[in-house]
Amino acid sequence: MEIEKQRGISVASSVMQMEYRDCIINLLDTPGHQDFSEDTYRVLTAVDSALMVIDAANGVESQTLRLLEVCRARNTPIVTFINKMDREVKPPMELMDEIETALGIEVVPFTWPVGMGKSFAGVIDIANSQMRMFKAGEDRITENSHAVINTNDPALHERLGSDLNDALKDVDLIKTAMPPFDREAFLAGRQSPVFFGSAINNFGVREILNTLVELAPSPGSRKALQREVHPSENKFTAVVFKIQANMDPSHRDRVAFLRICSGHFRRGMKLKICRNGKEIRTNNALSFLSQRRDILDEAFPGDIIGLPNHGLLRLGDTLTEGEHLQFTGLPFFAPEIFRMVESADPLRTKQLRTGLMQLGEEGAIQVFRPMTGGTMLLGAFGQLQFEVVSHRLKTEYGAEVRLLPSRYSLARWVSSDEAVTLKKFTQENIHRMAEDVVGAPVFLATHKSELDVAQQRWEAIKFHALREHAGLIYQSDLTG
Repeated sequence: MEIEKQRGISVASSVMQMEYRDCIINLLDTPGHQDFSEDTYRVLTAVDSALMVIDAANGVESQTLRLLEVCRARNTPIVTFINKMDREVKPPMELMDEIETALGIEVVPFTWPVGMGKSFAGVIDIANSQMRMFKAGEDRITENSHAVINTNDPALHERLGSDLNDALKDVDLIKTAMPPFDREAFLAGRQSPVFFGSAINNFGVREILNTLVELAPSPGSRKALQREVHPSENKFTAVVFKIQANMDPSHRDRVAFLRICSGHFRRGMKLKICRNGKEIRTNNALSFLSQRRDILDEAFPGDIIGLPNHGLLRLGDTLTEGEHLQFTGLPFFAPEIFRMVESADPLRTKQLRTGLMQLGEEGAIQVFRPMTGGTMLLGAFGQLQFEVVSHRLKTEYGAEVRLLPSRYSLARWVSSDEAVTLKKFTQENIHRMAEDVVGAPVFLATHKSELDVAQQRWEAIKFHALREHAGLIYQSDLTG
């Protein structure tokens, strides 16, 4: 996106498929900024392992803590890459201690840096007692891209001197004091192999790819409400974990991204959307490699495929060959800050509504339509989300907007076992009620005391801080 180029950050997750050592790797790159944690949370439900990138100068940052909580909740295996060793950074031992202390995960270095900044010479392969030499400016991963030298080579010691000696002392300490690598602990998310490098120079990237191929798990089982789905099953199942609007601005397209959970996908097969029973054809299924997209003929469990979508598919939809299933774990959280949105040009109101609908379906922002009519309401987790949506509305939909302060400070989805009770509650609180992008009823409050009073008066109404996907599975806010 243009705004990503301008700000130098990711504001939406992206998908890429690549082949390495006769294996297919599906890479899902998530935003690091905490304002986009909801999008990241949903994407992490589609992965089998994670690559955690640590800035060696900054160490563990706040958004890393939130993302690791998601991985820990799912016991996701984590490989750690400590980046930017070609700059002046924190000492490696200090970084190891910080990761273990802040993240609560045991680390096992597989490589160790020699020097840092201008004196960064490369990394030692601890298991093989070899050193891969660093050369700035390398832009390809080839067999001869970086020289490998035995760490006992006298010429290497003469060339690197104290930097190599210090690194070898650290390596001896690691071998004696740190625990050995335990693959079972890694697969359970309790232990993480650690690598050092410089991503901008592609240094250390090959080691990461080799580790993912050798250690990361194959596609695993997925839980549905009805049962657990295994990747070895013959029947096709998949879940929509991401929708992206305007991937190709010239065509105003929308693409739904599916994680295949079981079965063999073949282009043109008919699939059932379990939410509404409708049938969808898959003649234009896509795979992605950087800016390139290709028509896909077949895919297998663990693969990510894209389906052009004109509003038929929603986040969290389950697709099958006929069986009724609903995969779980794709959440929407109650937003924490709110803004009213109105068009700066009354003649562009239609474009604004279209943009809000599509960005709401995408999950880029939460959109609420007051039941009494009037100005639409946006809900987010950080100011940056509002700035990004304003930019996208202007550049992608031609709708310049004004964002105004809102009196609301919290929202809760509401439900009841009795339809009559829910209808009565809605009517009596109509001035505080809204619908989200999938039509789910939402109670809006200016402060927590309003919510407390509503909960006390309406014991038959359930208030939820979380809504799971388009199937409207709610989870109660246990803390009120």
